[in-house]
Amino acid sequence: MSTEQIPVVILCGGQGTRMQAATNKVLTDIGGRPILWHVMRIYATYGHSRFILALGHQGEEIKRYFLEYNPMSCDFTVSLGHSGSITYHGPDGEADWQVTLADTGAHVEKGTRIRRVARYIKGDTFFVTYGEAVGNIDLDALLAFHRQHGRLATVTGTRLRSHLGIFQLDRTGQVTGFMEKPLLDHWVNAGFMVFEREVLDYLAGDDDVHLERQVLPRLVADGQLMMYRHAGFWRSMKTFKDALELDAVWRESAPWKVW
Repeated sequence: MSTEQIPVVILCGGQGTRMQAATNKVLTDIGGRPILWHVMRIYATYGHSRFILALGHQGEEIKRYFLEYNPMSCDFTVSLGHSGSITYHGPDGEADWQVTLADTGAHVEKGTRIRRVARYIKGDTFFVTYGEAVGNIDLDALLAFHRQHGRLATVTGTRLRSHLGIFQLDRTGQVTGFMEKPLLDHWVNAGFMVFEREVLDYLAGDDDVHLERQVLPRLVADGQLMMYRHAGFWRSMKTFKDALELDAVWRESAPWKVW
């Protein structure tokens, strides 16, 4: 695993309108931990534990989660009196995590959120990802690929399976073949992006700088975007059904548990 610390910007502003609980979706419980924790644990396993959370809708809930993290996650001993203190006991898996929580606005686009946390990004290279997508991404290989090609930005791409079976037909309508939930041809953005600092220049504008509809296409037009192709497990949580399925997958095999 890498010994280099690269900051990780995690987009946590979604409203989760298709989730059942009225809270920020990145706090949705998967296997006893918020899905945001799983995303952070993936990066920390590869040595990247300096996190910048770009908060939006119900960001105060995420702040509260981290403010209460130690007392709610560990056993502890309280020394009472005027000079009282608390000693925490428990696993040190997150002891070196540094988490910056930044309010970026309740109703702004992802590009604007990244721009508003730029002051917390130290160094020339930084990761950007979504707070509700997990996978067994080889972050060392992703970073090596990014540095080898020398462009400003890299996205991780993956291919999804169809949710339905697909028929093949001839001109008369006769079925000539059938594939049950095949792997689709197109590559989709899986997050787990790597940006050079110059990408921040692409984020200038008002409160509606859209990462996927504006920034990435401009990088494409300028020949500055490459894709690292990931063939392993990846899943994004958009709905309550997705959350239930991810929780079941975690309990059965936990394919994104790289730690």
